[in-house]
Amino acid sequence: MTTMTEASVREFKMPDVGEGLTEAEILKWYVQPGDKVTDGQVVCEVETAKAAVELPIPYDGVVRDLHFPEGTTVDVGTSIIAVDVSGGAAAPVEAPAQAAAPAEEKKPEGSGRQPVLVGYGVAASSTKRRPRKGPEVTVPQASTAIQKELNGHGPAPAAPAPAEKPRPLAKPPVRKLAKDLGVDLATVVPSGPDGIITREDVHAAVAPPAAEPVTAVTAPAVSVPPAPVATYDTARETRIPVKGVRKATAAAMIGSAFTAPHVTEFVTIDVTRTMKLVEELKQDKEFAGLRVNPLLLITKALLVAIKRNPDINASWDEANQEIVLKHYVNLGIAAATPRGLIVPNIKDAHAKTLPQLAESLGELVSTAREGKTSPAAMQGGTVTITNVGVFGVDTGTPILNPGESAILAIGAIKLQPWVHKGKVKPRQVTTLALSFDHRLVDGELGSKVLADVAAILEQPKRLISWA
Repeated sequence: MTTMTEASVREFKMPDVGEGLTEAEILKWYVQPGDKVTDGQVVCEVETAKAAVELPIPYDGVVRDLHFPEGTTVDVGTSIIAVDVSGGAAAPVEAPAQAAAPAEEKKPEGSGRQPVLVGYGVAASSTKRRPRKGPEVTVPQASTAIQKELNGHGPAPAAPAPAEKPRPLAKPPVRKLAKDLGVDLATVVPSGPDGIITREDVHAAVAPPAAEPVTAVTAPAVSVPPAPVATYDTARETRIPVKGVRKATAAAMIGSAFTAPHVTEFVTIDVTRTMKLVEELKQDKEFAGLRVNPLLLITKALLVAIKRNPDINASWDEANQEIVLKHYVNLGIAAATPRGLIVPNIKDAHAKTLPQLAESLGELVSTAREGKTSPAAMQGGTVTITNVGVFGVDTGTPILNPGESAILAIGAIKLQPWVHKGKVKPRQVTTLALSFDHRLVDGELGSKVLADVAAILEQPKRLISWA
């Protein structure tokens, strides 16, 4: 009977699908144990702190085990699925333990594993498995051999040192948690795959021991009511775990609000001419099939204002105490999705024509609504636009995205009485709000940028002369 060796099983680890992510939630499995998979086949969908991402498997084989159920949050680098790459579809049968030769005992158990693709977790060589326990091996007449060396053949070889206790297996975040809680990992019983210590194991190690059950001898004079399952009214309240996009957004906003000194300026403007231009562009053959709306022209107006005032497109490097001027504009567009607020950006938006910008905006919005925005699309932004006007809101005081120096909020466009050419007339009016990092953008620069955007939207013909 042929048995399946551990070398035929590949462990696929949770990859870092975005820059610096530490964990992801398994949303859906597309395969089950016993299913055949091929290199590049999507096996599951995970939600990171930035987006939902489909994960492809990097080899052919048969699914042996899914280590975590759907809805579980898993640390990056943790194995999530085992695949038998030997070609057999049956579950592996472990061969009976046999005595190994001394040379084989010294061979690392994980030497037969192959590294996974770049970006798909920790290389196999960086993780050691716990040595398997086997029967103790005694060396007969060891004392006699040592004595003979002492009797005439020079110094005896050093006695074999006791086997060093293997270092407990745990990822850096778990080790830090154990250190903070004062837990010795060597005393923790692991429950993770391959003997890895998890966060739950560390918390269990510091939890108070369960009280011994009361025996029948104890007098039942006092009855203790059962502890409540929840400390809130479950019929009137719902508790939602903070994770995924919402967790990342909260952390980013707190970091931004308490790091960068925000200043917000406002301007209310007449955008009647801009609205007329939007209607004209909808009839233009060059924009056929493209999404044309006020956001398109506001986006172009901001890009022109940045071109006229390039110092607004910068970031503050706290570690090196430097201001980093960007010679490109990756324009972020805040988008509300079922998973929360995300901010994908249009790469090199400054170099795009108006039709190209319309095409990029359309793709960005449709991809975000479908939940297919990639983590790469949300990295490297330099300036952001948030359109709160679509919700009927007049304006707001937006918070900067970390690493950016400015964000423009667009209010609702409404028909209002306005003094136009000396007379009060109904005009299309909106309010813009520009928040900026006051460490590198002073009031003069911020005001110039906001004034330029306003001037273009009041007289959109300036797009031709200023662009």
